[in-house]
Amino acid sequence: MERVVLVTGGSRGIGAATARLAAARGWSVAVNYAANADAAQQVVRAVEAAGRRAMAVQADVSDEQQVLRMFGEIDERLGRVTDLVNNAGVVDVSERVEQMSGERLQRIFGINVIGSFLCAREAVRRMSTRHGGFGGAIVNVSSAASRLGSPGQYVDYAAAKGAIDVFTVGLAKEVAAEGIRVNAVRPGLIDTDIHASGGIPDRVQRLAHEVPMQRGGSAEEVAQAIVWLLSPEASYTTMSLLDVSGGR
Repeated sequence: MERVVLVTGGSRGIGAATARLAAARGWSVAVNYAANADAAQQVVRAVEAAGRRAMAVQADVSDEQQVLRMFGEIDERLGRVTDLVNNAGVVDVSERVEQMSGERLQRIFGINVIGSFLCAREAVRRMSTRHGGFGGAIVNVSSAASRLGSPGQYVDYAAAKGAIDVFTVGLAKEVAAEGIRVNAVRPGLIDTDIHASGGIPDRVQRLAHEVPMQRGGSAEEVAQAIVWLLSPEASYTTMSLLDVSGGR
């Protein structure tokens, strides 16, 4: 059976690295993106160059109707999703909690938490043996921030990732007997452009000394962990929170 993985936020950073590696390991890939169609198409071309089928699909994962449309398009063009990587996520500029607007909080929790719930819901409806599926795997991309709290920077993002940790545990238990494994990776200080979107483009270099390994990680290093959790090599692994953080 062909394995089809949906990678949300797949046009850049950890998502793009995961899509490319999954293709190299035999998956066909649906590359979700919010706005950057050109970047998503570059990832699609890389997947196709690896000999796998691919498609780019635009959707804001915090919007239920867009998520439903996205899964419908994947059903039609690639077939039923067999695996999911809930990677889409955002941060905002560094602020203390007392400065945060309600609009900011709605956006952070909408994309990071509600989006993961909506995508997992649709994936379970397709994967679960309870619904006639053949099982599958879900990997949620959390963050070491869920342990560290990110004070003075983005406590909202850290709290959203804390919710993802709990979501991973609960969903894993809920669907374990239905052929679905659910795990999370918690990246630490990773060199991607998410730091620039938070207003600190040099954050990795600035904080590398706080990491026991004395360096930031790469998107490819996180992708290795994600794809392992998707793979049959992790067949007895579910409900795990895997830190990829250089010891931080």
